[in-house]
Amino acid sequence: MKTDVIVIGAGPAGLTAAAFAAERGKSVAVLEKNASPGKKLRITGKGRCNVTNACTLINELMDNIPRGGRFLYGAFSRFMPCDVMDMFEGLGVPLKVERGNRVFPVSDNAADIVDALVSLVKSSGAKIITGAEVSCLLFEENRVSGVKTADGRAFFADSVVVATGGLSYPQTGSTGDGYKFAKTAGHTVTKTRPSLVPLETDEKLWRKAQGLTLKNVAVTVYEAASRREVYSDFGEMLFTHFGVSGPVILSASAHLGDIGSKKYMLSVDLKPALDEKKLDARVLRDFTEFSNRTLGNALKKLLPSSLIPVIVELSGISPGLQVNKITREQRQDLVYLLKHLEAGITGFRPIEEAIVTSGGVETKELDPKTMKSKLVEGLYFAGEVVDADAYTGGFNLQIAFSTGAAAGRNA
Repeated sequence: MKTDVIVIGAGPAGLTAAAFAAERGKSVAVLEKNASPGKKLRITGKGRCNVTNACTLINELMDNIPRGGRFLYGAFSRFMPCDVMDMFEGLGVPLKVERGNRVFPVSDNAADIVDALVSLVKSSGAKIITGAEVSCLLFEENRVSGVKTADGRAFFADSVVVATGGLSYPQTGSTGDGYKFAKTAGHTVTKTRPSLVPLETDEKLWRKAQGLTLKNVAVTVYEAASRREVYSDFGEMLFTHFGVSGPVILSASAHLGDIGSKKYMLSVDLKPALDEKKLDARVLRDFTEFSNRTLGNALKKLLPSSLIPVIVELSGISPGLQVNKITREQRQDLVYLLKHLEAGITGFRPIEEAIVTSGGVETKELDPKTMKSKLVEGLYFAGEVVDADAYTGGFNLQIAFSTGAAAGRNA
């Protein structure tokens, strides 16, 4: 089979690339290893699909890209969040904007986004071939000439767009194939690691609160040796059997380097709306009201019940001591603990649990305006396979759409 363009992968980047290429009159074949397109996209945002972020300035986008932001400037400037929103609403998918400018389909159904993209691809004239697992790229001299599939089929094209995703959610088909293809073409692949992923901690007492979600806490991550702050934010976190998770923790993970060589500490402020003086007054008020009770019983108005045993044990105050016998110094130490609940970060959870992969095809070897390889003629890369990733809030899907559009416009 011979076409103008082959796209490997029917995720958001690949489908966007295919649609944009076909709309230019190119013959396009999308090869997808799964039985249906958009498998990973269907489960993003817990099945709701945070399709983009409704920020209006390109600098706002750049501020949310810890790695690869400068490289993405060209692709972003040619396909902004407003363009993504216009595209989907033009395809009959009404959108809504929630807290943090996060954009979702009104239906809260990721399948609507997938169906709209697939419809766009097919209506533009491109073909989607499922069950086609690409095993290798084909080359003629210094240009790509097509691909070969695992079942021995050969597909030939003038251009190939690699949009295979990274290593996160391998059950959806993201198993690092694109990195292998890039290496065979002579490209550098930077070290990959999980990003937007839960974190493991060394404080075993926290595990007694596993399953507890805290919605209004302030989280700070800092380097243990220098006390230099690495990340700070306010939001929702979850205690787990291994450590912590939740939106604010996933965002924090994107800021961390090699945990093995650089020790990080996590500090949680359980009552960020109150400074220590006001919180001390609040605790004193509760102690006065429940003066004959033990500390655990006196904290029931202040803390979730599953967290109280953890705080009592970490405070060092005898569990059976009545609060009217707690000294002023002990109370102030308790207040400090409530404002600085700390644990050491010992590792990322496995990449299989990550939302995105950090690392990938070296951006210095790609043209930022077109996503074209600087090493091999006719070869393009788009989406998570490229060494660029973002924080939570719809920014990673925006990377997929922008880089897919750039590749599709030029392949």
